[in-house]
Amino acid sequence: MQRRTFIQKSSSAALAISLLPTVFIKQDDYEYSILELMGKADIELFGKGINLRKEAHDAFLEMKMAAYNAGIDLKVVSSYRDFSRQEAIFERKYITYTDQGMAPLDAIDKIIEYSTIPGTSRHHWGTDIDIVDGYRKVEGDVLVPSKFEAGGPYEDFKLWMDEHSETYGFYLVYTNDPKRRGFKYEPWHYSYAPLSIPMLEQFRGKNIAALLTKENFYGAEHFTKGFLRSYIQNNILDINEDLL
Repeated sequence: MQRRTFIQKSSSAALAISLLPTVFIKQDDYEYSILELMGKADIELFGKGINLRKEAHDAFLEMKMAAYNAGIDLKVVSSYRDFSRQEAIFERKYITYTDQGMAPLDAIDKIIEYSTIPGTSRHHWGTDIDIVDGYRKVEGDVLVPSKFEAGGPYEDFKLWMDEHSETYGFYLVYTNDPKRRGFKYEPWHYSYAPLSIPMLEQFRGKNIAALLTKENFYGAEHFTKGFLRSYIQNNILDINEDLL
């Protein structure tokens, strides 16, 4: 399938913030480009196997050391993903589901239970991580909500993160709030709030729906304005309120 050339749009002014102990201080000296926010620009990442922006990386190492002292090994399962990587994930699932006989829109609805549309993933930002307890030997897929519940292998990890993660600036993104829509509960996905909050603020200021209609990956031809409007409202913005 021929892929169209991405058309860069101009960015709007926004804020960046840094973290002091439990205090956010906003700064107005950095603006993220639309290519950066959509995972189409090279960004500087830090830490082997961590791959986060410098401030998020340093905060993660502090949190990791504290967790070590509590007998928990914070292991990164996934962190930064560029547009191409997210595109490959989306297309693989789309092809699999449609080959199984699903209608295109049903396949897309199935994909966005847990996976984002390329260009809209928080993992594009270098601020978000999927993490588990590396000390626990778990067979099969580790990113399963039941494994983080009482009696599950990651019960202690979840209890520790619930108590301590926000001290280091990391907040659960997709909570188990029954009123929340969009992506399903992900007890493994944390975001470094001092950076991701202003990035989301700038992301909301872009005409993402219009940009996505210009994309040419498998399934994108089925994106309607109504679908994209609903997706942005439910999947991108209906998250932990502390990250808005």
